Amino acid sequence: MEPLGSRPAPAQGKKITINASTLSLAVMVTVFLVAVVFAANQNDVIGWLVVVISLGWLLLSAFLVLGLKRGAAKMTTQLKAATAAAATRGQGAPSAGPVVLDEATRNRDLKLDHSFKIIQVQTQVVNEYRVQDGEEAAGMVDRALETIEITASNARDMMKPSGRGEPMTGEVID
Repeated sequence: MEPLGSRPAPAQGKKITINASTLSLAVMVTVFLVAVVFAANQNDVIGWLVVVISLGWLLLSAFLVLGLKRGAAKMTTQLKAATAAAATRGQGAPSAGPVVLDEATRNRDLKLDHSFKIIQVQTQVVNEYRVQDGEEAAGMVDRALETIEITASNARDMMKPSGRGEPMTGEVID
C-alpha cells in the first residue's frame, strides 16, 4: 500500500493518457489486421473495401494520437517557459542594474512623491488666483509660492545624503 501523495499527480495523468492512446492504436491495428485476414480468406470486393476503411480509421487515429502528443509537449514547454518568466518577474528582478531596497529609501520616495503633489496643487492655486485682482488673490498667490518654496526645500534636503558620512545600507538586488 502506498502512502497518499507518494506519486505526483501529473505523472499519473500522463501515464493514463499514454496508456489510453496506446490502447486505442492497438485496437485499430487489430481491427485492420482482422479485416485483412477476412478479406484475404473471402477474396471479395466487400472485404477489401472494409480493409481500406479500417486502414483509413487506423491512419486517422494514429495522426490524432501523435498530433495530440506533440501538441501536449509543446504546451508543456510553453507553460514551463511562462512559469519561469513569471517567477523571475515576481521576484522583482530589475532589468537595469542593481537597486537598493530598504525601508528608508521607500519612505523617502513616498515623501518626495507627496512633496511633488503639493507643488502641483499649489501651482494650480497660483494659476487660478494670478489672473484675479485684489488683495485676497495676491495673498493666496503669496501663500502658495511660500508653500512651494518650503516644500521644494524640504524635498531637496531629503535628496541630499546625510552629512554624517554614513554609507548607505540595505539589500542590493541584481
